[in-house]
Amino acid sequence: MRSPLLDTPGAVAAEAPDADVAGHYGDPFAEQRALLAGEAMVDRSNREVVRISGPDRLSWLNSLSSQKLDDLKPGRPTETLLLDAQGRVEHHLVLVDDGAAVWAHVEPGTGAELAGFLDKMRFMLRVEVTDVTDRYAVVSVLGETPPDLPEGAVVVGRDILLPRAELARGLGLRLAGLWAYEALRIEEHRPRLGFETDHKTIPHEVGWIGTALHLSKGCYKGQETVARVHNLGHPPRRLVFLHLDGSVDTLPKHGAPVTYDGAEVGSVGSAARHHELGPIALAVVKRTVPVDATLEAGGVAASQEVIVPPDAGRNVQIDPALRRRIR
Repeated sequence: MRSPLLDTPGAVAAEAPDADVAGHYGDPFAEQRALLAGEAMVDRSNREVVRISGPDRLSWLNSLSSQKLDDLKPGRPTETLLLDAQGRVEHHLVLVDDGAAVWAHVEPGTGAELAGFLDKMRFMLRVEVTDVTDRYAVVSVLGETPPDLPEGAVVVGRDILLPRAELARGLGLRLAGLWAYEALRIEEHRPRLGFETDHKTIPHEVGWIGTALHLSKGCYKGQETVARVHNLGHPPRRLVFLHLDGSVDTLPKHGAPVTYDGAEVGSVGSAARHHELGPIALAVVKRTVPVDATLEAGGVAASQEVIVPPDAGRNVQIDPALRRRIR
C-alpha cells in the first residue's frame, strides 16, 4: 500500500520490502538528528496491523506466543514471537492492549498470514482477529508522543497507529525517512525479522530473550527448544554489531557473506550510514567466531562488537544494549 507521503517533494523510496515508504527526504543525516531530538516522524506505513478483541484475548495470546501476556496492563507496549515446533521464529509482533483489544504491528507482507493463523487457532474462545492494515498506518517518533493525536490513533510506545486517512496530514513534525530509523535501529542492536533472521533463527541467536520472550511463563509452541538451549546448550549463531570501513563508498547488501580468514562465517542483515558512527551493520555469524576477530562484510573490512555472547544460553545474560527499544 503506497504511502501518500512518497509524494512529498524530495522523497526517495526505500528499497524492498520497504519500497512503499520513503527512504529519505533529501538529507538523511539531518533527518537522523531531528528524529533523535524528537522533532521528526518516520513513515512506517508499509508495516501491517492486526487487531485482536474479545475477553479471552490476553490469556489466548499468552498460550500461543513467547511473551507473558495474560496480565498485560493497558497501554504498556511489549513484543512477542510466534515460534514453530522446533523453536524457530515465524512472526515478531510489537503490540499494546488498549483495554478492549490488542493492537499488533508486524513486518510488511506478514499481516494476512498472521491473522489467518490466529483465526484458525480461536476454537471456542471469545476472541476476534481482524487485519486492519487497510485502515491503520504505523508511524514512529523518538520523543514525547505528540499532543492532539487524531481520533482513533493507538499509541504503541514510540509507534503510533494512525487512521490511514490521517497519514498525509502527519503529526506536525518534520518527516524523517526509513534510512534514519534503520540507522538508529542498528545502533541500538535491535534485530528485524527477515533481515537479521531466516527460516532457521531461534530467539537466543538474535537476543530476543527477555525483550520478546519470557523464560518463566507457561507452555507455548517451541518452548522446549528455548528451554533446552537456555538451560543446557548454546545457539549455533550470534548477532554482532559491525563498524564498517568508512573509506569504502558502498554498504554491504542484505545477505552479503561475512568472512573470517577467507572462510564464510555468516551474513549481513542490515547496513546503514549513521550520522556519528559512520557505516554500521548488524550481522549473524557462527558462535565460534572469535569475538576480537576482524571480519569482512560483503568485502568491506569490519570490526565487531558483541551483542549475543558466544556462551549465550545456559542462563547467560544478553548484552543490556538489547534492552533499549524504539517504542
